[in-house]
Amino acid sequence: MNAIQFDAYGGTEVLHAVDVAEPHPAATQVRVRVHAVGVNPMELKLRSGAMKDFMPTTFPATPGMELAGTIDEVGSGVIGFNVGDEVFGWSDTGAYAEYALASQVVRKPADLAWEVAAATPVAADTAQRVLAQLAVTTGDTVLIHGGAGVVGAMAVQLAVLRGARVVATASPADQDYVRSLGATPVTYGAGLAERIAALKLPARPGAPHGIDAVLDAAGKGALPVSIELRGGKTRIVTIADMGAQALGIPFSAGQPSDRNLPALESNGKLVAAGTLKVAVGARFPLAEAKQAQDQVAAGGQRGKVILSVA
Repeated sequence: MNAIQFDAYGGTEVLHAVDVAEPHPAATQVRVRVHAVGVNPMELKLRSGAMKDFMPTTFPATPGMELAGTIDEVGSGVIGFNVGDEVFGWSDTGAYAEYALASQVVRKPADLAWEVAAATPVAADTAQRVLAQLAVTTGDTVLIHGGAGVVGAMAVQLAVLRGARVVATASPADQDYVRSLGATPVTYGAGLAERIAALKLPARPGAPHGIDAVLDAAGKGALPVSIELRGGKTRIVTIADMGAQALGIPFSAGQPSDRNLPALESNGKLVAAGTLKVAVGARFPLAEAKQAQDQVAAGGQRGKVILSVA
């Protein structure tokens, strides 16, 4: 089968196409004929070696965490899935390939497009996890940095569904998009505290400036002003700023054991119904995985970069 692998840490030049034997599932796995793959920033960090001290890679490695496709082989111990089922979720073996093994998938709604399905697992799960860490609930006001990004946009919508008011930072070009998701948009960068003060959010116990919780999905140095706006370091989480520890702010990376399959299935239905919006950005064929990762590294695009496999 066709796959994309890398044999050493480096830039996208280490990615190359290979012809490898088709995998077969263990008892608890299914084999998925991959149709679409979401390309994530974490895959770039793993490929470059930036995460080697925390998540060392065994070579050769096939990238790819999230996928959507059709089950074509079922492990002997799997219950509830059959050959032909359309699913989306996480790959166990790397999804930049024609076939991938998986043990954490859910059924794809029939009217959910393959590319949108592949763009949903990481964003929905990350947003759900961090909002739970922040204990966001009805009546809270949440500041989300990077509200137009894939995870940030999902977090905005899920926070609104929880009954929270959301203020989200975004570029000038993305203000209307963030507003369409249900947030009050503000531009990021110098002067953010003053722009948020101009919103006249009501102060209350535990939120002296009207901000109850902060989710940093941008990683652009917004943690110091977040601490100022919160009036302390509680209820602030980042998924993007590697300097968080020095400031005493938790960095939430998540583990495979943290993945919430019932929530993913529920959120997939909300996406299919149009209640949640998942933006798909650039699309590349599998053979152009280098270009896809370069697009993610360049940033600035709205929506998930997708590899179309079949």
